[in-house]
Amino acid sequence: MNIFQFTEQYPELNITIKAGDLKDAIEHCVKMTCKELRQKETDNDTVTYLSPNQVVKILNVSKSTLWRWAKQNYLVPIEVGGKRRYRMSDINRLLEKR
Repeated sequence: MNIFQFTEQYPELNITIKAGDLKDAIEHCVKMTCKELRQKETDNDTVTYLSPNQVVKILNVSKSTLWRWAKQNYLVPIEVGGKRRYRMSDINRLLEKR
């Protein structure tokens, strides 16, 4: 029985968990979710371009950081139809460095 089946079968059961174990479980879930999202973004053979708002959420940085990175040639956007876009491959490169 997995944790989801367990909680469905015993929804009123109280469970005690160490704070460190809870933190580890949450970090694991976040890592796996990020990995799945990155994989979905890169599954297609086509190049994916993201908006600044999407990049801000993925990298957890501010728009001013994106602007500064562009000035430093760290993460340079391209112009598509007069709008700034970022290559998913560049985003993945940064994520791999973390």
